[in-house]
Amino acid sequence: MANRPSASPLQREPEAADGTIVWYAAADGAVVEKNPQWQAFTGQTQTDYMGLGWLDAVHGDDQEFLKASWLEAVRHAKPLSLRYRLRRHDGEYRHVVAQGAPVVVDGKVVRWVGFVVDATDSLQASEALRVSEERFRVLDEIGGATRHLHEADSVMAVTTRLLGQYLGATRCAYADVDSDSDRFTIRSDYAVDGVASSAGVYSLDLFGPKATSNLRRGRHLVVHDVDQELGFEGGAAMFNAIGIKSIICAGLVKDGQLVAMMAVHQAQPRHWTNDEVHLVSEVVDRCWAHIERVRDAAALREQDARKDEFIATLAHELRNPLAPIKYAVAIASREDVSPTRTVRMLGVIDRQVSLMSRLIDDLLDVSRINRGLIELQPEDSQLDAIVARALEATQVLMDARNHHVSVHVPPGIVVHVDPARMVQVIGNLLTNAGKYTPPGGRVELEVLVENDQLTISVRDNGLGIPHSELGRLFQMFSQLPHTRASAQGGLGLGLALVRKLVELHGGTVRAESAGLDQGSTFTVTLPLSATEPSAPNNPVLPAETMDDGALDRTSKSDGSPRVLVVEDNPDGRETLVTLLQGSGYEVSSADNGHDAIAAALAHQPHLVLLDLGLPGLDGYEVAKALRAQGTTSRLAIIALTGWGSARDLERTREAGFDLHLTKPVEPSELLQLVQAALRRLS
Repeated sequence: MANRPSASPLQREPEAADGTIVWYAAADGAVVEKNPQWQAFTGQTQTDYMGLGWLDAVHGDDQEFLKASWLEAVRHAKPLSLRYRLRRHDGEYRHVVAQGAPVVVDGKVVRWVGFVVDATDSLQASEALRVSEERFRVLDEIGGATRHLHEADSVMAVTTRLLGQYLGATRCAYADVDSDSDRFTIRSDYAVDGVASSAGVYSLDLFGPKATSNLRRGRHLVVHDVDQELGFEGGAAMFNAIGIKSIICAGLVKDGQLVAMMAVHQAQPRHWTNDEVHLVSEVVDRCWAHIERVRDAAALREQDARKDEFIATLAHELRNPLAPIKYAVAIASREDVSPTRTVRMLGVIDRQVSLMSRLIDDLLDVSRINRGLIELQPEDSQLDAIVARALEATQVLMDARNHHVSVHVPPGIVVHVDPARMVQVIGNLLTNAGKYTPPGGRVELEVLVENDQLTISVRDNGLGIPHSELGRLFQMFSQLPHTRASAQGGLGLGLALVRKLVELHGGTVRAESAGLDQGSTFTVTLPLSATEPSAPNNPVLPAETMDDGALDRTSKSDGSPRVLVVEDNPDGRETLVTLLQGSGYEVSSADNGHDAIAAALAHQPHLVLLDLGLPGLDGYEVAKALRAQGTTSRLAIIALTGWGSARDLERTREAGFDLHLTKPVEPSELLQLVQAALRRLS
């Protein structure tokens, strides 16, 4: 390549700096004159590039091809256009386009003239566009193939297959990362024929501390050759054990939490390009978003199904006790029925009403806990006494099913818990074991204290639980398919209540089972550290602590204690009046707020049993009016109502009520509370 003799090197150097070199060569193709442009671009001296020395600046892989093409063009005096890589003065090889043509005079080639253009930037832009278009094509193909899928595992399977096939990978896997970021689960993956699936649960520690830390921060793990880059202790041994020689593992971080990973494996060392890493990163992001939408939709469908199932179950469970109640009433109403049978029918009614009350109480408890309306009332309690109460509550069930029950509770353990709620927790676990263990089974309750923690375990040799169903046990309204025949009714709330009450105490509950017909173990873990007990919402002084002469002093001046019953339900009002009269009280009644105030002024009661949902003035307004009356200010007012939320309790306190009772109340308990309230008046 040679310059035109008349050209000034200083005029051409800017062109070389811009990436364009004009060149001249002799008729035989050799460079015979100085070319400052070539020297400025390549850094070669004139001595270096003279003749065919300029080929030394061409990339080694392109030299042979370029030399042959150039000499062939010279031999046949044909124009040429070539692409090759040319070393720039800084050592970087640039992609160039060279064109040249012979100068012919009188039919004879006298010289060659042409130019070399640095096309690297345009080629890179064109390649970037091509790669971008290809990436979007792949993403669009994956999106189109998964758009209508409604199962998370199906989305994973299709995504990993299409990505793995596009990259020509040995294996491609999507992984969910647990919320604690310590474990990940591969539920579905793609692998070429003959390569085992990687599905399973793994610890992130397998990647080694550095890689794990990077993944948690959203930095991808890219290894071209595990043996060269990781070494035996750095993870190469683990990867080799599963046939991996190179890997891309793209971690996805959302809100500071590692939530998912997409891994691409190769059975041979492979140099992964930045574009491939970028593609894997985009795929895991889109795949996770799609899976989350699919899971949310599935959760809504399941929630709707469980809601429908719950409503049907609730209707069934409430109708069940209503039927024997109606039959018992019909039998007891006959003129020829014997007193013995009447007593039996009343017992039926009492048991069925108690069953309905328990169902409603469970439902309300769950609702209150979910809304944060339940406040524990912890106190130092003897654990063996709590266990004894729970066993007493479940004794009828255990005896009816002829279970052998063993209890191991170390003596003297004092726990700071809400005793009533802990009785409920243990009782529900015992009931669960009793119901789902065939007659004649074994139920064992064991208490252990270790490392400032208390564990309460209830084991049985009953129906057991499939591993796939363990996660559903503590959901509301859940009854596993294989247990429904043994459920003996219920709303599927018992274990949900256990979990929520245990969590309120700062503890945890877990279930374990080896599988169907292998029995189950439920373990409650509670911290032994004490917390200050909260004050009860409605402190009531027990009747046995009252002055025994207080009621007598009330009665001496006015005869029998006077009670006013305010209830708008006729049956409820009549039965309550009859119950109180049968216990020796002088009773008056009213069915609305205005009449209640008038009756109180007329009869001057010592105590008012007051419903809240009254026509006209409600119970709150009646209580405030009675407290404002000087002649009725010294009396006990007890709310007897179906409303029992924390807000209801607060409103009755503010209105001047002495006590808040939620219907239904056991008759004996109601009479004891009435007596205690009357004794407190003096």
